[in-house]
Amino acid sequence: MNWITLSLISNYSYITDLQRSAKEKIGILPNSAPGAESDNQALISLGNKLFRDNKLSSNHVQSCLTCHPIDGNAAGMDRQSTSRGTFGQLGKRNTPTILNVGFLPIIFWDGRRNTLYEQAIDPFVNPLEMSLSSETELLTRIQNDSSYNSFFANAFPESPTPSIHAIRLGLVAFERSLVSKSRFDEFLESNVLALKTDELSGLKIFLDVGCTNCHSQNLLGGSQFAKLDTTHSYNTNDLGRSEFTGNATDHFFFKVPPLRNVTLTAPYFHDGSVSTIKEAVRRMNLYNLNRSISDSEIDLLVSFLKTLSDKTKTN
Repeated sequence: MNWITLSLISNYSYITDLQRSAKEKIGILPNSAPGAESDNQALISLGNKLFRDNKLSSNHVQSCLTCHPIDGNAAGMDRQSTSRGTFGQLGKRNTPTILNVGFLPIIFWDGRRNTLYEQAIDPFVNPLEMSLSSETELLTRIQNDSSYNSFFANAFPESPTPSIHAIRLGLVAFERSLVSKSRFDEFLESNVLALKTDELSGLKIFLDVGCTNCHSQNLLGGSQFAKLDTTHSYNTNDLGRSEFTGNATDHFFFKVPPLRNVTLTAPYFHDGSVSTIKEAVRRMNLYNLNRSISDSEIDLLVSFLKTLSDKTKTN
């Protein structure tokens, strides 16, 4: 056995060990979100129409798609620090990507919703977003639009009359269909050659320094809250989760964002104050990691994070 063969065997062993470790610490993203087994194409089509309908905003100019663009190469968020509402009003927090939202156990930065069903109507009646006066106004607009008749009839043949419950179900079904898959998924699922050398090195650093302590499970985040407490300046007027819970102990706690598609969805953090992924990684290095990391290691981490992007998106 020559040295080339030994090198190949050793390298293959290193990659498969890394693949095994990533499966254990992160896990494979399923092909469909929980609950999607009850969805059908008619329900998804209704949700898609609702998602794109700018007549459901106060002055008929904005839709869910405005802040969460998904067509073509767009990766599910508008890349603004904070989005603007129907009348140009500035939103409070950075808009996250809607891709893979069906897997999230926590909705919103402050976790004020636990399910997509609970969240579905919020953007329409939020005064900083689409600004409708009430759920009743939303329902009335849909009931008065004959273009919806066939969509509700197809989705709910036994009860085709529009209702808030049916609207929620349609939006949830559509949002659950927005599953993105990446080269990292290929690597975890079967192909040990899916990642390049620098990307593998970045993955190893990600696992070794403890990034998965917070960016955990198959979304690499989104399942817990963490306190944003660093030397860097953020919007101190935003108290985070405590604004929902009323508990002072929750001051400056925010949902840990999932990292899938992260390199396509700048700017970063709850206030959208960091414009580059490299700077975001650098700042996160100030948290309680197992060890400090160098500039060259930050570059490797960014190389790995790029593998988390949906293969069809570039934003």
